[in-house]
Amino acid sequence: MLRFWFAIPLWQRVIAALFLGIVTGYFWGPEAASIKWIGDFFIKAIKMLVVPLIFFSLVAGVAAIGDIRKLGSVGGRALFLFVITGQIAVWLGLFLGTMIKPGEGLDTSAIPRGETPPPNETTAIDMILSIVPDSPVQVMADVRVLPLIVFALLIGIGILMADEDGKPLAKIFDSGAIVMQKVTLIVMELTPFGVFALMAWVAGTLGLDALLALAKLVGLNYLGCLLIIIVMYSAMIKFIAKLPVVDFFRGIIDAIAVSYSTASSNATLPVTLRCTQRNLGVSTSVSSFVVSLGATINMNGTAMYLGLATLFGAQIFGVDLSWGDYFLISILATLAAIGAAGIPGAGLIMMALVFGAVDVPLETIAFVAGVDRIMDMMRTTTNVSGDAAVATTVAALTGEIDREEMISADDI
Repeated sequence: MLRFWFAIPLWQRVIAALFLGIVTGYFWGPEAASIKWIGDFFIKAIKMLVVPLIFFSLVAGVAAIGDIRKLGSVGGRALFLFVITGQIAVWLGLFLGTMIKPGEGLDTSAIPRGETPPPNETTAIDMILSIVPDSPVQVMADVRVLPLIVFALLIGIGILMADEDGKPLAKIFDSGAIVMQKVTLIVMELTPFGVFALMAWVAGTLGLDALLALAKLVGLNYLGCLLIIIVMYSAMIKFIAKLPVVDFFRGIIDAIAVSYSTASSNATLPVTLRCTQRNLGVSTSVSSFVVSLGATINMNGTAMYLGLATLFGAQIFGVDLSWGDYFLISILATLAAIGAAGIPGAGLIMMALVFGAVDVPLETIAFVAGVDRIMDMMRTTTNVSGDAAVATTVAALTGEIDREEMISADDI
């Protein structure tokens, strides 16, 4: 039985669990909430891995660059592409929300609302100051992603500056990154059970009518993500990297499948690294650095969704937004996406930052939480595809790619 179970690819097991969970919740009704703890257990297991996976992977990625001058060349290009693509993604979400208006005429009274986070009162200055950690240990305990990234980057840079003296420590972090990737793969085997329980709870508690009412938002989420992948990423590969677009997407098909099924950029990290290095010919140093960094700060799907969800909430509750609000949303959604951890449901956590700034009621968060998993899967696919696109583009610009190694469909 176990042999048969593990013979089925993980992503197929997860998709089957998702649909089975919806059917179970529909027939079981509100009592399906009794198995929600299984899903909560899965989410806690994922969160357990976030800090060590990010820390070891990012330090190992920086150390693998091997040359401090290459770090500036590779890191500068990668960060520039992350910010630019993030801004484009946010404005795409705002455009779709403005033109199609998914929240107009929607009756929120049919949806039970749970507890919502308190308003976020963090100022821009507070956000800048919070990037530098007072205590790295406390940052890790609190799972504060941005200061953790800063500390990891500094450790990696220090290893590079130490040259020969830093190599023993670099090997430790490299081994730690490999071990954490293996541990992550073990935890990911819980995904089908967690997804089944969460979707049964959603369908049983909210009912199919609520799912249908939110179908327009889900559709726009998928449309926005597909436009980012098909148009923006393809343009990067074709016009900047000057590589064949079809071969690029063939090369990352495994990462796309795993990211969609797990809804976790961090969980997909080992597969993304393998695809970029083996299938796309990106050097190990560039791939390790850019993909590991991208898994924590390159969240174009999340950025697009935050813009779209803000307008959705404003339309539901009749909040009028000015152009100034739109620009504020674009900035905060980009920052919030950067700060979102690469785990399922992380986008929900960052909504409070954007909503509170433009007076959109935080009840919107509880309203969309039920179908967030369905949308999160596509957003994560967009994020992971973006990591691979940026890594490939940066590698092409810096001469760190084997163009002959981009595989054909027959080789996959």
